[in-house]
Amino acid sequence: MNSVKIEKTLFGQTSNGEEVSLFTLSNDNGMKASITDYGVTLTHLIVPDRDGKGTDVVLGFDSIEEYEGEAYMKAYSYMGATVGRVCNRIDGGKFALEGKTYQLDNAKGGHHLHGGKIGFDKKIWDAEEVSSGVKFSYLSPDGEENYPGNLKVEVIFTLSDDNQLLISYAAETDKTTVINLTNHSYFNLSGDFSKTVLEHDLKVNAPFYVSVKEGSIPTGEILSVKDTPFDFTESKKVKEGVFSDHPQTLIGNGLDQTVVFDKSQPNLVLSEAGTGIQLELESSEPGIQLYSANYFDGTVKGKGAVYPKHGGIALETQHFPDSPNQAHFPSVKLQPGEKFSSYTSLKFSVLK
Repeated sequence: MNSVKIEKTLFGQTSNGEEVSLFTLSNDNGMKASITDYGVTLTHLIVPDRDGKGTDVVLGFDSIEEYEGEAYMKAYSYMGATVGRVCNRIDGGKFALEGKTYQLDNAKGGHHLHGGKIGFDKKIWDAEEVSSGVKFSYLSPDGEENYPGNLKVEVIFTLSDDNQLLISYAAETDKTTVINLTNHSYFNLSGDFSKTVLEHDLKVNAPFYVSVKEGSIPTGEILSVKDTPFDFTESKKVKEGVFSDHPQTLIGNGLDQTVVFDKSQPNLVLSEAGTGIQLELESSEPGIQLYSANYFDGTVKGKGAVYPKHGGIALETQHFPDSPNQAHFPSVKLQPGEKFSSYTSLKFSVLK
C-alpha cells in the first residue's frame, strides 16, 4: 500500500496579486518534497541522513516574495524551477524551423537562456493531485517568447515509499516547435547551506562532453572527457571539476558543462560523507548540465543561510545546448501529432 500523503497550503501571493500554492508530498520513511505551482519549483526536499534526521538538500526559499526578489533575479539562478520552452542556451537567440527564422530574447550575454524573459519558471501552472503526487499543466500560447505553436505541457512529481522522487514531463503542440525541459534544483547534501559542495563526491556515467566557445555556446564537437576536469566516470570530489586551468573551465568560470551519458544506470551518483546522504539520478535525457553555482556572490540568502559561491550543484538533465542550431545533436523538434516525454528520477539513500 502506498503511504504518500499530499498536503496543499498557501505559499503567498505574487507581486501582481496572484495566489500561489505549495504542495508537500511525504512518505512514511522521512522524505518530503515541496513544490509550488509558481514555475513548478521544488522549494524543499527533505531526506533522512545516516542518523535518520530529516535534512533539506535543495537550495531555495521559504516565501514567494523571495522567489520574486531582487537578489534572486540578479543571481538569475532559476533555483528549483522547471525551465522551458528551451532550457540552456541558443546561440544569438536565433534558430530556423521549416524555412522560417525565429528571433528569441537574447539578453543573456547576447544569447537566449532558459526560455527567455518570462519563461516557464515564472508562470503559475494549473495543479491537480494524482496518485502519490501532483500534476502541473500549462498551455504556452503560440508566439509566447516568440516560440511557435500552442504547446501543452505537463510536469508530474511523484514520491515513492523507497525515497524516490520522479519528475515526468510530457508535451504536445499544434505547430512544429522546439522543446527542451529541465528542473534547475541546486543540491547540497551537507544540510548546511552556508557550506559549499566542493567536497561532495560525484560519479557520472558520461564518457563525453559538449565542447563550448565563449558565451558557453557549443562548437558542435562532442569530445572525450579523458584527461579533462569533466571526467567523473570514476567518483571524485566536485572541486576537481571546478578548479582547473582547462580552457573549458575558464569559459564557464568553474564547472558548467554538458556531459553526455552512456546508457548504464544510474547515470549519476552524488554523496556527502558528513550526512551520509547519497543521491542516485537516472534520466531518459541524453545529457546533463553540471553547474557548480559559479556566479553566486553572497547576495542571495535563503532558508536562514547566505548561499556562497559553489553553494550548490545544479544537475540539469536535458538535450544539449543550442540543439535547434546543431543538426547532428539529438533533435529537440516537436511536431503536431507527436508526444514529447521524458523523466528524471532522484533516489535517496544513506551510505553504508
